[in-house]
Amino acid sequence: MEKKKMINNSMFDKSMLLRAVKDSFIKLSPKDELKNPVMFLVYVSALLTTILFVFSLFGIKDGIVTAAFILCVAIILWATCLFSNFAEAVAEGRGKAQADSLRATRKEVIAHKLIDKNDKNQIESIEGTLLKKGDYFLVEANEQIPADGEVVEGAASVDESAITGESAPVIREAGGDRSAVTGGTTILSDWLVIKVTQEAGNSFLDKMIGMVEGANRKKTPNEVALEILLVALSLIFLLVTASLYTYTSMTSVLLGVKDSISVVWLIALLVCLAPTTIGALLSAIGIAGMSRLNRANVLAMSGRAIEAAGDVDVLLLDKTGTITLGNRRAAEFIPVDGHEISEVADVAQLASLADETPEGRSIVILAKNQFGLRERKINEKHLEFIPFTAQTKMSGVNYANVEIRKGAAANIEKYVKENNHQYSKECQNIVEKISKKGGTPLVVTKNYEIYGIIYLKDIIKKGVKEKFADLRKMGIQTIMITGDNPITAAAIAAEAGVDDFLAQATPESKLETIKEFQKKGHLVAMTGDGTNDAPALAQADVAVAMNSGTQAAKEAGNMVDLDSSPTKLLEIVKIGKQLLMTRGSLTTFSIANDISKYFAIIPAIFMNLYPRLQVLNIMHLSSPTSAILSALIFNALIIVALIPLALKGVKYREVTAKKLLNHNLLIYGLGGIIIPFIAIKLIDMIVASLLGIV
Repeated sequence: MEKKKMINNSMFDKSMLLRAVKDSFIKLSPKDELKNPVMFLVYVSALLTTILFVFSLFGIKDGIVTAAFILCVAIILWATCLFSNFAEAVAEGRGKAQADSLRATRKEVIAHKLIDKNDKNQIESIEGTLLKKGDYFLVEANEQIPADGEVVEGAASVDESAITGESAPVIREAGGDRSAVTGGTTILSDWLVIKVTQEAGNSFLDKMIGMVEGANRKKTPNEVALEILLVALSLIFLLVTASLYTYTSMTSVLLGVKDSISVVWLIALLVCLAPTTIGALLSAIGIAGMSRLNRANVLAMSGRAIEAAGDVDVLLLDKTGTITLGNRRAAEFIPVDGHEISEVADVAQLASLADETPEGRSIVILAKNQFGLRERKINEKHLEFIPFTAQTKMSGVNYANVEIRKGAAANIEKYVKENNHQYSKECQNIVEKISKKGGTPLVVTKNYEIYGIIYLKDIIKKGVKEKFADLRKMGIQTIMITGDNPITAAAIAAEAGVDDFLAQATPESKLETIKEFQKKGHLVAMTGDGTNDAPALAQADVAVAMNSGTQAAKEAGNMVDLDSSPTKLLEIVKIGKQLLMTRGSLTTFSIANDISKYFAIIPAIFMNLYPRLQVLNIMHLSSPTSAILSALIFNALIIVALIPLALKGVKYREVTAKKLLNHNLLIYGLGGIIIPFIAIKLIDMIVASLLGIV
C-alpha cells in the first residue's frame, strides 16, 4: 500500500528555514527567553554588553577595552541567542508544517444529528462543531465525519488518509475493536450511526495539531532535571565570576595596577563558563524527538511517554502480528487410521470451501498445490455449508447424506462421541505432538470418522529473533502475550527467542503482570487495540494504542499508532532511546568543550594581573582580545554546527549500556575536548588578522 505523499519537512527546506529565521527574532522577547534559564543568562549578558557599548560612546570607559571590542562582544552574544532560538525554531518548523497540513484538511461539516437515536429518519442538520458528547449522528457515503465517535450501527469503508497518510481505506463497524472513527475522515461507502465521544476542540485531530505543533509539549522529568543542573551550574559560575571581579579589583588596588579588569571580559568569561551549548539545544532535542515519533506516524500524548520509551526495560508484545505474521497457515496434512493423505486433503478442502479466514484459505491452497484439487464434482446447489461459531468451534459442509467437519481436537472428539463413534487414539497422539511444537492441530472427519489432522503453523516473522537478541543486549526483557495454551505458547516463544510468555492471556492477567514488574522497579511498555486492553494500557508506562482500535483503548494509552501496526512498539523504544542518547551525548560534548574555553579565556583575562597564568596559554593565542573573541565566536558557532545532530539524533546502537557509555565518552567526551582547541586556534588566527579594526 502506498502512502499519501507527505509534505516536505526536511530541515533544509527553504520555506521552513525562512520561517525559522523569522521565529528566531520573534523569540528574542524576554517572555520567550525566560523559558530557557541558561540562555536567558546569555540574553541578559547581551543586553548588559549593549548598554556598556552605548556608555562607551559617551566616554564612559569599561577598563581598558575599546568601544569596538564591546560592540563585537555584544554582536556575538546576540548571535548566540539567535542561534539558540534558531535551533528551537527549526525543530518546531517540521511540526508547524505538519500542523498546517492537518488544518487544511479540517473544514466546516454539516452533521445529520439523530433526534431519536433509534430512528434514522428523524434528522436535524446542524454544524458539526455544535455536536456534544453523547449525541448520535448519521453519516453516509462521500460525507466527512464531523466528530470523533464510536460506531453504534452499520459498517462502512472509511478513508483515513487525512490522518494516517495511508491511501487504502479501512473498514469501521459497530461492535468489536474496529468501531472508533475520527473526525475529519471520509466515508466512501454505505452508512454509519455514530455516538460522539469528544466535543469540538478536544477531537483527535485537534490533539494531533497541538502535539505536532509543539504547543502542548511539556518538559519531561529528565529534561527538567537536566535543566535544573544547568541552572545550578550557571548560578555557581555567576557567583564565581562575581567573586573574581571583587578579588581582582582588590588585588589591582593593592598592586597599583590601573584598569586591570573589564566587566565585558567577565561577561565573556561567564558565558564561556556556563553550559550554553546544551542549554541552547536542550529544547530542540526534545522537540526533534517528538518530531521523529510523528514522522513514524505515532502521536505521543506527552513528552514523558517518549522519554519513558527510552528507559523501558520490559516489553509486552502481542504474538499475532508482532512476532508472527498474524495468520496461521496450513503446513501439512497428516492421515490417521489407515487413510491416505490425499483423502485427508480432499476432506479438508471440502470443509474449508466456505471458510473465508486466512487459515481456511491456506487449507484450500495447500490441497490445490499438493494434489491439484481445483474443481469439485459436487454440485454447489446441494452443498450446505456449516459456518464456524464460537460455541461449536467447528465448520464444515453437508451434502448427499455426508457430513464433513473440521475443528479443534476437543470439539471434534465431543462431536464424534455424541454420535456414538470412537475417537482415534492415533489422532490424539499426533495432536499432542503438534501442540508441543507450537502448532495448531485441526481434526477433520467424514461421517464421524476421523480422517486426519491439518497442521496449522504460526509463521515467525523474519528477523524477529535477531531483533529480540539485540533488545536483550540492551537489557530489555521481552514477554510474548498470547491466548494460546501454555504448551503452544512455550514452543513459539522458544522459536521466536523471547525471554518469557504469558499464555491464555486475559485482561486481568495482563494488568497483574504489568503491576508485578512495576513493583520490582521496571518500566513496562505494551500495545493494545481493544476495550479489554484498556486497563493494562492505562497501567503501562508506555502504552501504544492502535488508531484502528476502540476509543477506550486510545484514551487509556499515552501514544496512538496511526498505522495500527503491532510492531511499531519496537520502533518507539528505539526513538525513545535515541532521544536519551542524543541528550546525553550533547551534554557530554558541551561540558567537555568548556575545558578548552577555560584555557582560552582565563589566561587572556587575568594574565596581565597574574603573569604566571601565561603557562595556561597552551594554545598560544595571539592576544587577550583575540582569545576572548575566538572563545565567544566558537561558543556561538558550535550551536549552529550541532543543530543537525540535535534534530537527526545520535545514531542508535543496539549495545549494552556500558559499551554505549564508553563509546559516547570517547566520541563526545574526548572529541568535545579536542575539537574546540583546534577550532578556537583557527578562529584566533582569523580574528588576529582583523584586530586592526578592533
